[in-house]
Amino acid sequence: MAGHEHVRVAVIGSGFGGLGAAVRLRRAGVTDFVVLERRDSVGGTWRDNSYPGCACDVPSHLYSFSFAPNPDWPRNFSGQEHIRAYLEKVADTFGLRPHIRFDSEVLHARWDTGALHWEIETGRGTLTADMLVSATGPLSDPKIPEVPGLDGFTGKVFHSARWDHDYDLRGKRVAVIGTGASAIQIVPSIQPLVDRLTLFQRTPPWVMPRMDREISRAERWLHAKVPPTRALRRRMLWLIRELQVGAFTKHPAQLGLVEKLARHHMTKVVKDPVLRAKLTPDYRIGCKRILLSNTYYPALVKPNVDVVASGLKEVRGNTLVAADGTEAEVDAVVFGTGFHVTDMPIAQRITGADGITLAEAWKDGMEALRGSTAAGFPNFMTVIGPNTGLGNSSMILIIEAQLNYMVDYLRQLGTLTAGSGGRAALDARPEAVRSWTDHVQRRMARTVWNTGGCDSWYLDANGRNTTVWPGTTGEFAKVTRRVDLAEYEVLRAPARAGQRKAEATR
Repeated sequence: MAGHEHVRVAVIGSGFGGLGAAVRLRRAGVTDFVVLERRDSVGGTWRDNSYPGCACDVPSHLYSFSFAPNPDWPRNFSGQEHIRAYLEKVADTFGLRPHIRFDSEVLHARWDTGALHWEIETGRGTLTADMLVSATGPLSDPKIPEVPGLDGFTGKVFHSARWDHDYDLRGKRVAVIGTGASAIQIVPSIQPLVDRLTLFQRTPPWVMPRMDREISRAERWLHAKVPPTRALRRRMLWLIRELQVGAFTKHPAQLGLVEKLARHHMTKVVKDPVLRAKLTPDYRIGCKRILLSNTYYPALVKPNVDVVASGLKEVRGNTLVAADGTEAEVDAVVFGTGFHVTDMPIAQRITGADGITLAEAWKDGMEALRGSTAAGFPNFMTVIGPNTGLGNSSMILIIEAQLNYMVDYLRQLGTLTAGSGGRAALDARPEAVRSWTDHVQRRMARTVWNTGGCDSWYLDANGRNTTVWPGTTGEFAKVTRRVDLAEYEVLRAPARAGQRKAEATR
């Protein structure tokens, strides 16, 4: 990477958000950009998560870009290998690889107030950019809890997102920590292989049937030859989920029927009343992420599986001790304990106009205007930012909406600088960010995520839900369609050589 390279846009990450940004930039006529990827291939979380059984819980035809439809999805819910292959194809089809800088982890990015650009230090050199787009996503950095004695464990330890494929689990005593989306896929996949499997469950999840099946050759042929059928399928999948939003956001009591279906799904497999009691949640369905599986409960009733209804408290040698005193001697520990969602590490590496990092600015909770821009961080945007997550639909819909916002952001910058020969930047006004955040939090108050009686990863350390969007994807697309300049401070810098002082116009 050249030492003094300058680009119009630098994008961090090459998962769905980063590749989507690259495609939208090219389609908008912007070719002066780079995608900075810390690893040696694209894919983001779908590259990193390669654990046994890894698959998506959103239907394939909805969990894909609208501008890059795939008629050849093999199943209703595709596996990790198919999603990663799809992203590789997107990179090739849209000619993105010349823009991608692999092995280029962003170590630090600092806003230069005088020059009105970002100075970016990577593992392969430095560059500057007019605009910085963080598309690292919230599921990129694994979280392993600090467990007393874990450093003295002599067996194998790894996180689900860093699966060690060289370690053979066959015949081993294995502990799985956590019962989230990854764990319920891992447990059924490794249960037949291991000698004994101990599941440490802090909180039982609600699990619904997974309506999965192979997509027939005839369907795939039809979707390829008659594109409107593919579009109709996607539209129907989207509409069903849009109609469900009200139950999550306004009328949680309507989820009672869904709760009954989930109970039936469990009781028809789990006959032991003691085990059934362990697996029955005490909170409203939907408060935590609803999981989908047809194999999780059948795996838990196998004779070589133990469910410990308590979190891991400490490790003594090779013995794991739960908070309730239950002990299990194991050979390997697999952490399915999620990611740094409300405390994303990339925020520690972004320094804004006031000399503070994004992590410091967000110390009391993440907040960004329309889930995209933060006050004090000009020409910076985060994809899948605060309060953009979904509880029942495809995040690709949110990503595409934010990318529309990004393109209009660049259009507005171009208009501001046209004919002047100077430079411009947009900085979200603190009052606009606060107004937006207050609006979102008021709506959040009545949602199942806040009222359902659970402690989920949607909540930050202060108990505030800074993760989920309390509305439909259609509504989010509407509020991110255009950049409202009234919500921003316009910063300008004349083109004179050596000019180092930005002039703010309100």
